[in-house]
Amino acid sequence: MTATTVQGDQAHRDQVQADQVNVDLGDRSYDVAIGRGLIGDAGTRITALFGRRRAAIVTDETVAGLHLARLQAALAASGIEAEALILPAGEATKRWDKLGETVEWLISQKIERKDLVIAFGGGVIGDLAGFAAAILRRGVRFVQIPTTLLAQVDSSVGGKTGINSPQGKNLIGAFHQPSLVLADIDVLDTLTPRDFRAGYGEVAKYGLLGDERFFEWLEANATELAADPVRRAEAVRHSVAMKAGIVQRDETEQGERALLNLGHTFGHALEAATGYSDRLLHGEGVAIGCVLAFDLSARQGLCAQEAPSRVAAHFAKMGLPTRIADIAGALPDDEGLIALMAQDKKVEAGKLRFILAHGIGQAFVTDAVDPSQLRAVLAQSRA
Repeated sequence: MTATTVQGDQAHRDQVQADQVNVDLGDRSYDVAIGRGLIGDAGTRITALFGRRRAAIVTDETVAGLHLARLQAALAASGIEAEALILPAGEATKRWDKLGETVEWLISQKIERKDLVIAFGGGVIGDLAGFAAAILRRGVRFVQIPTTLLAQVDSSVGGKTGINSPQGKNLIGAFHQPSLVLADIDVLDTLTPRDFRAGYGEVAKYGLLGDERFFEWLEANATELAADPVRRAEAVRHSVAMKAGIVQRDETEQGERALLNLGHTFGHALEAATGYSDRLLHGEGVAIGCVLAFDLSARQGLCAQEAPSRVAAHFAKMGLPTRIADIAGALPDDEGLIALMAQDKKVEAGKLRFILAHGIGQAFVTDAVDPSQLRAVLAQSRA
């Protein structure tokens, strides 16, 4: 990874070209387009790929207020009829009743197998609408138009769809690959600073799990991502390319793909402990989880003692929480958090598996975790 050179005046900076990353899965392959103005071009891109068919948009109240009219106008200009279901914003929408509401609405719209479901929102909408598309008529095509940084670099790519259970995150779902992903980096300008920072937690994860040079680039450039579309597009492109490569090699998470869950065993438990509320956003949980994973790695002698400090310092510089103590309000005790971790999808034969690291960019999966060291890491993070 080399640092992007940003030269010229602001007009030059505004001319960010759309890029394409292909996810090669044979007859289920698809492209991820990354660039500016892609929502306005959505009708042209969709009709070029699928012809003029009907579509149904699933979105949330926040995204609808900001961007829905522009998407519907772009689709209409290409002859695509598209009604929209507008759901409440937030992680609490990823549940059974909202899934049922979505599926019944799609049936009422007479969406057929060759029509399209368009997931227009962040990770919650992408996961929920994608799962609805997976089970509707035993599988309907869908397009992801992610509107958050987190969704653009992570949840919109790879085909994981699903909802949460009160007992754990993403425990109900299916693998259902999208047919196209349009990542319009212009919409990221409308994110709140907190939401942008939370999405950054997933960007940094890619460097931490498998690309130290990318992490070094982020250390030098990340504070400029919110304001600079050139650096922002490069961060999204590189993250998507890394994920695409892993998904191509291990689509259904039988091995290598588990590395993408660096920080998530801890993070998902913390999200469940906070009731999937705005007390802790997903990317914030991932940031804390990454720090805990490196702390645990260092305690077990797997990586240098300096690595956890470097990870924590970078997340803190980006305004992200790095400790359990940074989460406001009451939380379960350590045994309660460990019980929540035991619901993690990576559990095998009742045994917890963690993503740990030999160093930055050197993550691996293991179930060889000393329970006393795990408890010590959790206790230290609460202090």
